[in-house]
Amino acid sequence: MTDAPTPAAGPAMITIDDFRKLDLKIGKILEVADHTNANKLYVIKVDVGGEVRQLVAGIKPYYQPGDLVGKSVVVVANLQPALLRGVESQGMLLAAHGNETVSILTPLRELPPGSKVS
Repeated sequence: MTDAPTPAAGPAMITIDDFRKLDLKIGKILEVADHTNANKLYVIKVDVGGEVRQLVAGIKPYYQPGDLVGKSVVVVANLQPALLRGVESQGMLLAAHGNETVSILTPLRELPPGSKVS
């Protein structure tokens, strides 16, 4: 009998019910501005389907505002609002980190803002 593989150290496993609690939506970036109190943060206005949310994201070292406006992104829409350096963030833009770069998650096909991600 072989032993089951030992899980790699990292975040705890979640159940499908935990995953279903996430409200992931497609958002369209409308505006990008520098955060007045942080060098690496942008304040981003995103249409998430009939509602505009303000997100604060630490992607300034990797993207210029003009590269982001008009892009569709994946947003965690039901994240509790948080105050980041004095500015409220009403969700989270999803991005992958690796090899000293960051890549925002975008759909391969154009979808309307508010489309459900599952």
